[in-house]
Amino acid sequence: MEGTIRCSANYVPLSPISFLERSATVYRDRTSLVYGNVHFTWRQTLERCKRLASAIVHLGISRGDVVAAMAPNIPAMYELHFGVPMAGAVLCTLNIRHDSATISVLLNHSKAKIIFVDYQFLNVAQGAIDILSKTRTKLPLLVLIHEANQPSPDISSSVNFEYESLLAIGNVDFEVRWPKDEWDPIALNYTSGTTSSPKGVIYSHRGAYLNSLASILLNEMRSMPVYLWTVPMFHCNGWCLTWGVAAQGGTNVCLRNVIAKGIFDHISQHKVTHMGGAPTVLNMIINAPATEKKPLPGKVTVMTGGAPPPSQVLFRMEELGFCVMHSYGLTETYGPGTICTWKPEWDSLPRESQAKIKARQGVQHLGMEEVDVKDPNTLNSVPADAKTMGEVMFRGNTVMNGYLKDLKATQEAFSGGWFRSGDLGVKHPDGYIELKDRSKDIIISGGENISTIEVESVLYTHPAVLEAAIVGRPDDYWGETPCAFVKLKDEFNASAEEIISFCRSRLPHYMAPRSVVFEDLPKTSTGKVQKYVLRQKAKAMGSISHKKSISKLKLSHLYQKEKKLSPQNGLSILLLSREFGAVCELDFVGPAGNHMGKAYLSSGCNPAH
Repeated sequence: MEGTIRCSANYVPLSPISFLERSATVYRDRTSLVYGNVHFTWRQTLERCKRLASAIVHLGISRGDVVAAMAPNIPAMYELHFGVPMAGAVLCTLNIRHDSATISVLLNHSKAKIIFVDYQFLNVAQGAIDILSKTRTKLPLLVLIHEANQPSPDISSSVNFEYESLLAIGNVDFEVRWPKDEWDPIALNYTSGTTSSPKGVIYSHRGAYLNSLASILLNEMRSMPVYLWTVPMFHCNGWCLTWGVAAQGGTNVCLRNVIAKGIFDHISQHKVTHMGGAPTVLNMIINAPATEKKPLPGKVTVMTGGAPPPSQVLFRMEELGFCVMHSYGLTETYGPGTICTWKPEWDSLPRESQAKIKARQGVQHLGMEEVDVKDPNTLNSVPADAKTMGEVMFRGNTVMNGYLKDLKATQEAFSGGWFRSGDLGVKHPDGYIELKDRSKDIIISGGENISTIEVESVLYTHPAVLEAAIVGRPDDYWGETPCAFVKLKDEFNASAEEIISFCRSRLPHYMAPRSVVFEDLPKTSTGKVQKYVLRQKAKAMGSISHKKSISKLKLSHLYQKEKKLSPQNGLSILLLSREFGAVCELDFVGPAGNHMGKAYLSSGCNPAH
């Protein structure tokens, strides 16, 4: 409109760096970071981050350069989330469970110029650099982070700098390199399981700023929260709460190893108000030995995501005094993209009904413009009937900029003007979405779609089951059938037959597992079950079903009565033995021997089979 101008007075590029500068003023002497005996205030944290930014610029880091970090939830990892972008660089946090070969691929793909490495993973990083040295002459500088308050170790020839020594040469009066455009990159996050074809997800300053504020709101964080770091900071930058906690002047309680005893001890000692984690972390908490559990000093809000929390896990968490909030998102949505916002009218529902609602993924948070369930081909929204399945899609300012050096993959992900998640779900009449499966995880058995999430939720209600995952097992007849991988609780026993029978009494029979494997479940560092590993195992197991031909029976009189076939037509029956009951494949054969179609009859199975 006439009379308006855009200038520095009314337009400043959004960046979460600003959160730290404000907290260093408002909460300057309040504790920002706790790690064992190490304590920093917000004033000290700002000074350390400025020193860090100054030091890496001195090492030759320019705007847009990538700086990698491989460390657990320790103070240095937190400081890198501010120090690196203050230098105008892009932070690339690496999964601490990766091996040298994978780290070398990611370092090469990102062209990281520096890698900060915790002492615990030094050998892995050195191995990665050794691999790179065979194909590159310019190698990333290696900065070692040793354990806080411990004597500095002898630095090997492959280590260029030590973290605290590097900070000591930095200038506390360093002038922050603010982004010129809020769409400038702030972070690079590689999706889980990347190997030969890395997918580097690019975050912007704008997206990080907005999703940090959204994370504060969906966690119901008031000022000065006490946040326990059980979500890896390397995963979606800690769901953007590395920046979010700074915005509220909170205290970051760092935890190197996520174990039940450590969680209860830190909650008790520091009066933790908030934490997060995948359902596997919640499972660890509720199944902790009585000797490790401690009464909570107050309400502890837990944001969970990565998989829908099973009802039994929710019940037991609430019995311990935790308030669980369910969020959903992907690396491409800066972590959380939705929240299952609770409504007061649900408080009067039975516990089981409440748990089912809380397990839904919900609606978009305030930072996301829109989330919908759509037909992936037509992009039409599916009916809000809680039945019709479609692909979950996002649109908004907290969706990634794109995939690094992979324009084709970016274009495919944004095809039709929406980000395609690859997750399958339904929409309820109230507009809340509910995930049914990853498109790659859905099991199609005899033409029927089986949601592994639904089967897993039933398995978790079995008193002996600690962890469970369902994958498709190849089947000569049905295409594939559900195969359960189960880890039992200590001092509990259960047979495969018992587990199968338990599921068949609570699910349509075609959805129940037909085979059960008892073993520890492979997981990512964020607690997600690595289903691709389980699918490989299930594939190696081979098929259960084997067709056996038996005598052909003339049953034309049955179909003459129903007027479906003429008296001259015959019927051949092929019996397929199953673990439970029998399934009959009915081949309709015409008078000239021509095939006229099939039908299926089953005993104790879905009629569709």
